[in-house]
Amino acid sequence: MKFVDEATIRVQAGNGGHGCLSFRREKYIERGGPDGGDGGHGGSVYLVADPSINTLADFRVARKFRAESGQGGAGRNKTGRSGEDLDVMIPSGTVVHDVDTGELICDLTEPGQRRKVAEGGRGGLGNTRFKSSTNRAPRKTTQGTPGEARHLSLELRVLADVGLLGMPNAGKSTLISAMSEAKPRIADYPFTTLHPNLGVVRVGRLQSFVMADIPGLIEGASEGAGLGFQFLRHLQRTGLLLHLVDIAPIDDSNPADVVRAIASELGNFSAELAEKSRWLVINKIDLLADAELGEARKQLLDELSWEGPVFEVSAATGEGTDALAQAVMRELEDEVVQDHSGL
Repeated sequence: MKFVDEATIRVQAGNGGHGCLSFRREKYIERGGPDGGDGGHGGSVYLVADPSINTLADFRVARKFRAESGQGGAGRNKTGRSGEDLDVMIPSGTVVHDVDTGELICDLTEPGQRRKVAEGGRGGLGNTRFKSSTNRAPRKTTQGTPGEARHLSLELRVLADVGLLGMPNAGKSTLISAMSEAKPRIADYPFTTLHPNLGVVRVGRLQSFVMADIPGLIEGASEGAGLGFQFLRHLQRTGLLLHLVDIAPIDDSNPADVVRAIASELGNFSAELAEKSRWLVINKIDLLADAELGEARKQLLDELSWEGPVFEVSAATGEGTDALAQAVMRELEDEVVQDHSGL
């Protein structure tokens, strides 16, 4: 199924049923009085997070969702049946905004989370409701109110613990396939990854984390170059970024310039994302001899004045990936402990 991470939909709650104007009519009973029932309430529209759905592709076809309207009241004080609520299933991790006002309505991150987005109309009142000591035969009723209608934008942000960042052909897809069971498309040309890929990295029997590989960035992505940076939203939920850099680029580009260019694009997209914890992962170490690798590493770190963690891996051979996975797992566990201690 095609990966789609943005969609707009219209939701319409059900209208309330009208109140009934009726009088009791039975043989031998004079002036039976009013017996018009109330209308039923309209159904509401809810969005529900479903972990089995991982794309918004279905909403490219089905864009309008309407809950059932309530039925009108009837004689003998019969209340009309209320309309059933409508549950619209969306992927976990979807952010919902009101298109017309820009209001953030909800951010459904937990499986089964349910949020009402359109309120059903109220049922109207039958004439029985208006009976009084001074008005024994009221002819007044009220109509049901219309259900709420909204125009919503859905924005999917994948739920991952770790995000991979880097230029096209830096080896992100190869790394995620080496560390997990994910099978992304891999080829020797840029932009083989056209949508985010998720993989579960298992470190121990009861230890694992989710890693996200997003399409590569290039300089000028914030201005629309390459695939732009539309997929960077998927890194906003991650706790840790792994910045992958090719230490032996075939185009003789300077790896330090590449790292700086990506960092600049992060800042252009979101200051919050640019401030996230970022580790440098030097990839393709199998292409250099030990002496060349040491010299290239020193030059890279000196030019960047890098002070954060640095790892050396070969995604193609798997060298260094176990150590990287274990370090990431320790970092994530430490974050959990710190969060709990701060409560």
